[in-house]
Parts: sequence; structure tokens; C-alpha cells
Amino acid sequence: MENLQDILYMKEALKEAEKAEALEEVPIGAILVVDDEIIARAHNLRETRQKSTAHAELLAIEKACEKIGSWRLERATLYVTLEPCAMCAGAIVLSRVERVVYGAADPKGGCAGTLMNLLDESRFNHQCTVESGVLEEECSSMLSSFFRNLRQKKKTEKSLSKQKGLGIHTGIDN
Repeated sequence: MENLQDILYMKEALKEAEKAEALEEVPIGAILVVDDEIIARAHNLRETRQKSTAHAELLAIEKACEKIGSWRLERATLYVTLEPCAMCAGAIVLSRVERVVYGAADPKGGCAGTLMNLLDESRFNHQCTVESGVLEEECSSMLSSFFRNLRQKKKTEKSLSKQKGLGIHTGIDN
């Protein structure tokens, strides 16, 4: 069962996801909380920065480490709208995040319980507590809507391109 504190912080992560969406980035947001204080906020910036590592989780971890002056985030809880991938799960373990709370599961890349759980791998020297499905519907629907709109946009662009190639005037100026 979702607790009120997790819901409130996930809403903050969703605000970050909205910022990503406004930039035409995949809408994923993350925040890091220590002692009931948000110490870092971030959202996906892969397309903007053209960096495969510009995931919301990694950017939030980097900001948090700078803020507290340490690479160890031992009392931190990371809230993220989508289940962390292998890269992000590795960074979470290596930075010693205590707890991870995520909204939507990622059936294609989730490494916090869906495909595997790197956050609770006993062979590592650190494990995280994981809470899944917090505001799952809101997080999932934001992602689904984004990708549905992206597919529609690509379909429209392809159709317009094809019409131009055939010399068909659509009356729409590009």
C-alpha cells in the first residue's frame, strides 16, 4: 500500500517528468530525498544533451552528491517515475542509495524487479529497498501518451513527406 509521503514525493518526480516532456524528452523525472528534504531534482535530458547517460536518475544522483559533498547517499530515497534501467540501477547501488520508489514498471529494461533486480543483488556490497507501483497509473499514462503522440507525429511526417514526393499539395505550409 502506498504511503502518503511516497505519493507526495512521487508527485514531485512527476513534475520533473513534465519538464522533460515539454522538451520533447521521454517524460521521466527523479528526485532524491534525505531526512524529509528534497536535495536534488532532475529529468531526462538524453535528446537535449545527446548523451546516453543523461537519465533522470543519474542527473539527480550527480546533483545530490554535489549538494552534500559526498558520493555516498546512504540515507537517501530516490523517487523515479519509471523503473530504473541497468545503468541507473548500477549507479544507485554504487552511490549507496538506501531506498528506491518508482511508479511505472519497465518491461523492456527494468532492473529493479521486472527483468531482474540489481538493487537487491546479494553479491553486491550494497542493496536497496525497493517500493514499486507508487502512482503507477499516472506515471504509466504519461509515458504511454508521450509515445502514442510521438508515433502519431512520425506517421504524419511520413505521410506529408510521401505527399510532397508525389507532388501533392496539401495546403499545409511546413
